[in-house]
Amino acid sequence: MARIDRIAEPWGTRTPYGPGEAWPVRVDTFLADGLTEDDVDRWVTSATILHSNGDGLDIAVKDGRIVGVRGRAEDRVNHGRLDPKDLYGWQANNSPDRLTRPLVRRDGELVETDWDTAMDAVAGRCRELLDEQGPSAVGFYTTGQLFLEEYYTLGLIAHGGIRTNHVDGNTRLCTATAAAALKETFGCDGQPGSYTDVDSADVIALFGHNVAETQSVLWARVLDRLAGPHPPRIVCVDPRETAVARAATVHLAPRPGTNVVLMNALLHEIVANGWVDRAYVDAHTVGFDELEERLRDYPPEVAEQVCDVPAAQVREAARVLGSAQRLLSTVLQGFYQSHQATAAAVQVNNLNLVRGMLGKPGCGILQMNGQPTAENTREAGADGDLAGFRNWSNDAQVADLARVWNLDPFDIPHHSPPTHAMQMFRHAEEGSLRFLYVTATNPAVSLPELGRIRSILAQERLFLVVQDLFLTETAQLADVVLPAATWGEKTGTFTNVDRTVHLSEKAVDPPGEARSDLDILIDLARRLDLRDKDGAPLVKWSDPEGAFEGWKECSRGRPCDYSGLSYARLRERNGIQWPVTEDAPEGTERLYVDGRFYAQPDYCESYGRDMVTGAPLDDVEYKALNPDGKAVLKAAEYLPPHELPGQEFPFQLITGRTLYHFHTRTKTGRAPQLRAAAPEVWLEMAASDAADRGWGEGDLLEVTTPRGRVEARLRISGIRPGVLFLPFHYGWWDDPDALERGRAANELTPTDWDPVSKQPIFKTAAAAVARLAASDGVPSRAPTTTASRPVVADVPPTRGGDVALVTEREGTR
Repeated sequence: MARIDRIAEPWGTRTPYGPGEAWPVRVDTFLADGLTEDDVDRWVTSATILHSNGDGLDIAVKDGRIVGVRGRAEDRVNHGRLDPKDLYGWQANNSPDRLTRPLVRRDGELVETDWDTAMDAVAGRCRELLDEQGPSAVGFYTTGQLFLEEYYTLGLIAHGGIRTNHVDGNTRLCTATAAAALKETFGCDGQPGSYTDVDSADVIALFGHNVAETQSVLWARVLDRLAGPHPPRIVCVDPRETAVARAATVHLAPRPGTNVVLMNALLHEIVANGWVDRAYVDAHTVGFDELEERLRDYPPEVAEQVCDVPAAQVREAARVLGSAQRLLSTVLQGFYQSHQATAAAVQVNNLNLVRGMLGKPGCGILQMNGQPTAENTREAGADGDLAGFRNWSNDAQVADLARVWNLDPFDIPHHSPPTHAMQMFRHAEEGSLRFLYVTATNPAVSLPELGRIRSILAQERLFLVVQDLFLTETAQLADVVLPAATWGEKTGTFTNVDRTVHLSEKAVDPPGEARSDLDILIDLARRLDLRDKDGAPLVKWSDPEGAFEGWKECSRGRPCDYSGLSYARLRERNGIQWPVTEDAPEGTERLYVDGRFYAQPDYCESYGRDMVTGAPLDDVEYKALNPDGKAVLKAAEYLPPHELPGQEFPFQLITGRTLYHFHTRTKTGRAPQLRAAAPEVWLEMAASDAADRGWGEGDLLEVTTPRGRVEARLRISGIRPGVLFLPFHYGWWDDPDALERGRAANELTPTDWDPVSKQPIFKTAAAAVARLAASDGVPSRAPTTTASRPVVADVPPTRGGDVALVTEREGTR
């Protein structure tokens, strides 16, 4: 048993293993205030909630309070390991500034009130607008952090009760392209691969996926393979020198916004060298001839010119990918938050398909998620899509959903594509959307072009409801604030990237009068008197297990089939991958085994979209393309970024994450160890760019775009020249002066999105930089342990000290 500072060593101690072997167990435990496991009153089963990896854990409870966490050795996802955000982030539950009573705005100020007053105000204003303007006056903007039962209830209320098409979540910012790319290729959402593919792969390719910081336990699994016999080769595509890049066999660092060219060049080499599984392609795909023709225009020399990646490096990466025996490919924000997000992500699907590497151990695709329950927003219809991966443009599937909900099909809006988040805020800006219900997210910091977003949210004509744990920057603008319970204070299920379903049990009571999101939504449905076509209450459950049972029936027969699951089953064995049915009671490790897809025209979730305009295809076009429901190899041509560097704004600005924080820090900023590890925003720049200007580590800089300005200390890092990086986490809830000074990265980002997934663009803003003051020898406070590692100065290393010591126990189940 070892005691490790997990701020200084985020991935913990290595436990090497070889291909095909089981990943060794290592149980991580962190308890507060010098407590030991013997001091804990009880352990309560749950899973992690501050990233998308979905690691099983137990919550330690003493005297009615959460006092720590412990990884679950038997969990299929993490084998006992925990991310630093999970080890320390639970402390936010006990924060003294939690919301404990509802708030309503009176004479311009938010004042405490009782639940009846608050909910009557919410339901009353909603009903007024429904009567005056109809359902399109009402919108819901949710999150990636609620539970499945809550999303399903929200989707039912919004789509089936209020009948609005304006429903989306902040998952639009992080996971929309994952869903879109899977629909384009496989006709339906749903991750093909499994985390266990890491155990067998001989090549792992990470495309715009800094897994070391976004899913650190999954990276620990890769690190353990790299430390063992016959390690896999790593291909990394990232403009920053991340921990992944430092471990890679080949690191490609393209210009932001050029991923389609790079992917086409890699595929060009795969095809040109005959590294194609023709038998698999002929049997299980359509579109190869069109893809091959498109790739002729993209030899590596074109990539060298457009992406600024040497042709020899492209060929080397293609050789690694083309010689793989078991290829696992993963994708995340480096591809998703760009102007051709879906087009680039689809080429990764194409790579595995042409290599015939899908549905077998070590052969998979993981189009990753950014948040812990993002998968559930997509399944349950809280991102605007219809519940159960149903196709909004297929009348038979809409009728089937109406049967489940006991509604007339015309009561479910499906006359046009779901309204995505960016368009919802446009409607609010123009005045047609007058009621916005925000749950567990903070658009005043996380959406692009914040000056515009603040002006929209602050409109007097917009009735803004915020349901959250804290008085966030968004809640400060609300008409009504509803105090919500969070993880550990309520029961429900959630599903991770590789379709693993965990049950998270209530461990403690929420503070004050805070309620679970499910209870609040059921209360809203009751006050709105929402009913089915026979006059019975539309929402027919009153607790999480009842909602889960309702969801099971909705999912029955669909790709995300939960019908074989139950709370009792999950209490016996937590962590089962859907689909779980009578035929597959133990779950399903990989989708698309033997080339069978969910892409049949009458069953698929989507008929696809035009990759340039985003216009949806209809059933006739889809049936002509793919009558037998095969995987679709979709080609894409390169289009330049919408905002290019020039004389006035010579840099490309990208925004992103750090390992130590989640979203807008509403939780991680209240955990002392995490806050100390990354306390303040910073700006990364390449050494050559800093030297050209005579700037040094820690200088105070001003970065500007046509939309705003941010002040930040300089970190000279391994980022590629010509590119700047800002972490997006920092708002002003803990520093009110920061709003005036400029601290949030999204002051600078544009109102623009990928045409297919509608995911906003956070990776290609043109920016300028000026120095405001020299550092006087004081470095930036950016972490030294991650992609922000300094390259030119003697910067003190990031440490957590005694308060960050974590117990690691190897080999214990």
